[in-house]
Amino acid sequence: MKAAAQRVAPGSWGAHRTIGAAVRGARPGALITVQAGTYIESVVLDKDVSLVAKGEVRLVAARGPAVTVHAGRAELRGFVLSGTAPREAAVLLRGGEPVLRDCEITGGRVEVTGAAAPLLTGCSVRQAEGAALWLTGTSRTTLEGLTVGGCDGDGLVAGDEARAELTDAVLDGVTGRGVVLTAGAHVTLTRCEIRGSGGAAVLAEGHAGATLRECRLHGTGGPGVWLRGTAGRGTSADSTPVRDDKPVRDDNPVRESDPHPQSRGSALPRGVEPRTTRGTQGVRLRGCEIFRTAGAGVLADGGSAVLLDACHVHHTSGAAVLVTAEAAAELTAVRAVDCEDTALVVSGSGTVAAHDSTFARTAANGLYAVDQADVSLIGCTVRDTAYSALHLGGGARARVCGCTVADSAEYGMRVTERAELLADDCEVTGAELAGVSVEGGDAALRDCRISGTREGVRLRTSHRPLLADCEIAGTAETGVRIGRDTGARLENVTITASGTAGLLLEEGSTAVVDGGAIRETAGSGIVVRAGARPRIHGTTVASPAKNGLFVEEGGEGRYEDCRFTGSRFPAVYAGARSRVLLRRCTVDGTEQDLLRDEEAEVTAEDCRVEGVSEPVLPTLAPAGERAGRTAVPAVAHAAVPAGGAAGGGARDQDASGDDAGSAGEKLAALHAELDRLVGLDGVKRDVVTLTKLMQMVTIRQAAGLSAPPLNRHLVFAGNPGTGKTTVARLYGGFLAALGLLSRGHLVEADRGDLVGEYVGHTAPRTTAVFRRALGGVLFIDEAYSLVPQGHQMDFGAEAVSTLVKLMEDHRDEVVVIVAGYPDGMNRLLESNAGLASRFTRTLRFEDYSSAELVRIVEHQADSHEYTVVPETTEALHGYFETLPRGEQFGNGRSARQVFQLMTERHAQRVAELCLSTADLAAAGPELLTALLPADLPPGEAP
Repeated sequence: MKAAAQRVAPGSWGAHRTIGAAVRGARPGALITVQAGTYIESVVLDKDVSLVAKGEVRLVAARGPAVTVHAGRAELRGFVLSGTAPREAAVLLRGGEPVLRDCEITGGRVEVTGAAAPLLTGCSVRQAEGAALWLTGTSRTTLEGLTVGGCDGDGLVAGDEARAELTDAVLDGVTGRGVVLTAGAHVTLTRCEIRGSGGAAVLAEGHAGATLRECRLHGTGGPGVWLRGTAGRGTSADSTPVRDDKPVRDDNPVRESDPHPQSRGSALPRGVEPRTTRGTQGVRLRGCEIFRTAGAGVLADGGSAVLLDACHVHHTSGAAVLVTAEAAAELTAVRAVDCEDTALVVSGSGTVAAHDSTFARTAANGLYAVDQADVSLIGCTVRDTAYSALHLGGGARARVCGCTVADSAEYGMRVTERAELLADDCEVTGAELAGVSVEGGDAALRDCRISGTREGVRLRTSHRPLLADCEIAGTAETGVRIGRDTGARLENVTITASGTAGLLLEEGSTAVVDGGAIRETAGSGIVVRAGARPRIHGTTVASPAKNGLFVEEGGEGRYEDCRFTGSRFPAVYAGARSRVLLRRCTVDGTEQDLLRDEEAEVTAEDCRVEGVSEPVLPTLAPAGERAGRTAVPAVAHAAVPAGGAAGGGARDQDASGDDAGSAGEKLAALHAELDRLVGLDGVKRDVVTLTKLMQMVTIRQAAGLSAPPLNRHLVFAGNPGTGKTTVARLYGGFLAALGLLSRGHLVEADRGDLVGEYVGHTAPRTTAVFRRALGGVLFIDEAYSLVPQGHQMDFGAEAVSTLVKLMEDHRDEVVVIVAGYPDGMNRLLESNAGLASRFTRTLRFEDYSSAELVRIVEHQADSHEYTVVPETTEALHGYFETLPRGEQFGNGRSARQVFQLMTERHAQRVAELCLSTADLAAAGPELLTALLPADLPPGEAP
């Protein structure tokens, strides 16, 4: 039966005088019409009734909220609902499924709590303080066509597990934040506009989530979207203060200014920095526009996570997108442009993956990544930046694939400190400095194209960057510059039309160049500075305006299977005291093949010269037959290299292009040093055997015969202090002297150097250490710690797998020696079949005998001008015989420590003796140098 209609009309016959009376008298489902007027009362609804205003009906709260709903499906249509306290609720919805249509709420907030599920459509909230809408509990609120304005405080605040859906809402001019989400709340905004807020347009913290679709956020007094805590990850986190720092702009070496100026207007607000967690809710922005914000457009802090899809972020006073602490962000088809700072800033251990996005027209960098940031850019465009387009610092790591970098006022891509850049199929154009600059970090560039920059690629680092299948064209100065003391590898790199040198190798550099071409340079094709020792194989230098190869005074290098064609100056110039080995090289299309200083040492083996009237290269004797060489004088114009300023530099210990005589001398010196080592007879025999095998390899290869099977990697099994590191260093020296390693240097590493602390950290860390060892020996001490017992998921297994692959990829460029206790080494080799197959020879370092320990002490004494008298030698034998050989025993280290203690006790004994005679200065040489049995330390040795 349909409920009877009720009417509220004070003074009318048969009508209720108050709304409350009509509600109390109405049956469920009743329709109550309210005549125009002002009603001062507080209405409580707990049943299914509909209240419809006829004309302007103002309901003013007598006390508390004007309307309170406890249950049912009550509906209010066309009312003006006024509270009496702006900081309290004007409308309180505690339960049921109430509906408010075309209502105006003023002088207080709308509060939704408990399990209420209200619908507000066409409503407005004005003149509230603190918050216009307050959502808590497990409530579910739907807001359609909502308008919030003239409120002193936040627009919408949602906490607990509250949910809300806002469609076509406008939040205009609130003095606080537009939308605030805390705890586990989640809000969906569709086609909403938040403008002129005093703080962030949207703030999510705790583990709250949000979805924004086609929203406009602008004119804010803070970030457009600000995420803190673990917002977007769906889990709670610790709340600890975060530092109040700022992203840093790229420094500019051309401007003599502070190398680390502060970014403008992008200070991090004070928030939280919890641990990283994974969740399912997410903060998602799709098709949104964020602009004219004070600070960042999007700020992800703490352990938060955010997705931006097809968003447009522009005209921000801070960074367009700022990801810091442990936050994560994914950007797809995002346009971050026209900002007063950097477009994308990533710091802390933040992670960002950007796809098909554009970062352009910035007042600082396009991307600025520092600390332990991890960034991936795929198919992105970075252009028109006031500083470097991409700047990496600290320990940041960036993977850049299929990207376009254009028109930066500084560098296209810049890598500094310990940062790493992996770039694949990228195009860099229009950088006013270098297209790519690596200064202290590491980089690998594959299939990249660099053009229209001042310099193409500039490398100066202790790492060993890689350029593979890259093209550098149309640079104003050098195509590729390998900096002082820098090692690099270039594979199939093409350099065209550089303004000065094509490839410049500065002092002490040790580049390896394989294949590729250098064409039409305005200077020399290849310039080698003093002390540089490149190894260049299979490279073509065509049509340079000066020399094909210019080796200045003191330069060196090995050049094999290269072609020098069409140079205007002599194809090869060798300066004073330079050492150049040309093997199977071809020279054509030039008037002169070689011009050298009378003090230069040039060796040519199987070289061909075509079209040169008086060729010199064919007349040079091969290595070992140099007497009778004819000196060719230098001419003035040939002595001018193309590109870069000359300067002195430290000379490396590697040998590149050494002759047989110097190699023999080095081998003899190394054998003598090996023989001087105490004990280790078996190890010495093994090293000598390996050396002879290596010599046979080089002899057979020189004779055109195939090399015998050879595995240079070794296992050193032995206890600490048995000389493993010393022998590893000598082994590298033997291989370098034989020409099987370019440098022979030793790089020591342990688990801490190779294994990272989180997922994805180990492989880059292992690779960086490995690349430093290229051309020499990588010595991994206590290598069994990479596979600890009882830890199946340890990151050490990833380090082992990475090593196996790198050893295969660089089988001729490095030797790896793993060392440690014998039992532990067996466990290491059993952990990985690929590892075991590469370590087929084990050198066993036995503990030193007592006699050998005595010899070590005697050697130490002799080195420091002490004498060990016969009685002391006998006492030392007895001392070491009784010395416990437990875990604390250090073999040679223990012997050296015993000697140190003996010198201390000797000094004390002599001082006491001489003081008793009041004549310390008169002590004779024997007293000052002789070590006596009394100088032995008492008890156990260290």
